[in-house]
Amino acid sequence: MRGAEDPQKAMFSYVALEDRVPAKHTLRSVRVLVDEALHSMNVALAAMYSHTGRPSIPPERLIRALLLQIFYSIRSERLLMEQLDYNLLFRWFVGLTVDDAVWDASTFAKNRDRLVGHDVGKKLLSEVVRKAHDKGLVSDEHFSVDGTLIKAWASMKSFQPKDGPKPPSAGGGSNVEVDFRGQKRSNETHESTTDPECRLFKKAKGQESKLAYLGHALMENRNGLVVDGCVTQAHGTAERDAAFEMIDAIKTDGEVTLGADKGYDAKEFVERLETARVVPHIAQNTKGRRSAVSDRVARTPGYAISQLARKRIEEIFGWAKEIGGMAQTKFRGRVRVDWRFTMTLAAYNLVRIPKLVPA
Repeated sequence: MRGAEDPQKAMFSYVALEDRVPAKHTLRSVRVLVDEALHSMNVALAAMYSHTGRPSIPPERLIRALLLQIFYSIRSERLLMEQLDYNLLFRWFVGLTVDDAVWDASTFAKNRDRLVGHDVGKKLLSEVVRKAHDKGLVSDEHFSVDGTLIKAWASMKSFQPKDGPKPPSAGGGSNVEVDFRGQKRSNETHESTTDPECRLFKKAKGQESKLAYLGHALMENRNGLVVDGCVTQAHGTAERDAAFEMIDAIKTDGEVTLGADKGYDAKEFVERLETARVVPHIAQNTKGRRSAVSDRVARTPGYAISQLARKRIEEIFGWAKEIGGMAQTKFRGRVRVDWRFTMTLAAYNLVRIPKLVPA
C-alpha cells in the first residue's frame, strides 16, 4: 500500500537530541575522551579570559567544534557554522541544544584566535597523551620521529625580492602573469609578501621547490600514537633540531630509543642523542659515506624492530593531510600553522585511542 505524504509539519519534537545519536557511534567514545581532556585543562582555559565583560563562546564548545572541523574535513569556519545549524550530530558533540543559535563565522574565528595565542593545541595534545598513558597505551622507551612538508598559504608569485625592483609583469589585472625565467631566487634574497615566515624548500632531490613549513611528529612505537609535534620554518637542519627538542623533553629514568629515516643520519645529531642517553635507531645512510650509526647498534634486534615501527609515522602524516587538511595550511605565520598542526595531531590520537581500548 502506498503511503500518503502528509504536508502538515509537527511544531514540537519529543525525541531528545541524546537519543538521536546511535549508541555505538564513533563520536560517543571520542566525546568522552575530549571531555576528560577539557576537564583537566579547566584552569588553563579559565586563565585565558577576564572576569568582566560580555560572555564569549565557551572554550570547551569552541574546541569541540574545531575538532569536528578536522574530523570531517570542513574547509572553513563558515561551512562549519552552516553544518552546526542543521546537523544534529554536530550540535550534540559540541554541546548545543536543538534550539541554540549558532555563532557568526567571524565571531567564531575571532574567538578561535584566542586559542592560538594561548597554545591550546599543544596543551590539548599533552592532555590526550596523558589520558592514553593512563590507559597503558603509550610506550615510555621507544619512539620514532619524522617530518613532513606543509604547503604554505601563499603562491609562488608572492615570492619576491626583499630589496630592489619587482619582477616584470607580462599582463594586467589582479592576477598578473609574472615571468621568472632566468632569475635566481633563494630565501636569502626573496620572501613571500603573503606569508613572510614560510620558506622556499624541497624535501628531496628531483622534487619541485615549494613555499612551505615543516611539520614534525614524535610517535611512540607501541600503538603509533603521537606524543609531541611542532612546526618550524623549512631549512636543512630543521628536522634534526626539532627531533632533538622533542625527544629531550621525554622524562624517563632509563634509556630510550629513537627510530628515524636516513635523513637523520648525521654525526652531530647522533652524538647529541647519545649524550642525552638516547639510542639512535636511525636508518644507516651508507651511500658514498660512512654512517654515523654504529654497526653495533644496527645489529641489535631492537634496531630492526624500530626500523619497522618508524614507518607507521607516515600514517599520521597521511591522516593529517588527507583528513585534517594539512597538505596545504589555510593559516599564515608559523605560530598559527603550529597551532593547527598540533590540534590535528590531537584529533588523530582521539580517533585512534577508542579503537585501542577494549569495549
